Amino acid sequence: RVQADAPGRDDRSNRSLNGEWVEIRNTTRQPVNLRGWTLRDSDGNRYRFNDVRIGGRATIRIHTGSGRDTRTDLFQGKRDHVWDNRADTATLRDDRNRTVDTESWGRRR
Repeated sequence: RVQADAPGRDDRSNRSLNGEWVEIRNTTRQPVNLRGWTLRDSDGNRYRFNDVRIGGRATIRIHTGSGRDTRTDLFQGKRDHVWDNRADTATLRDDRNRTVDTESWGRRR
């Protein structure tokens, strides 16, 4: 799931930045280490995962702004919005640069 359009007015406040996020769900029963995996948008913005484990059947949410990483929420530390409200694509790639999943919305011109 993706929430590209943060609730409220889009400004560069941390609250607004963290209002946009991408959720990743591990659909397997086994934990997965996301070290070296990347999450990208259509404009080339990239978030690289460090030593992050996602449990079996678990979900993590990657927020755009700053915050303290937990088992369920990670923060990119960006100072501007990443995900285009009208149209974009979130691409998750593994540590071998193979596409694992994509989520697109809207239409790019």
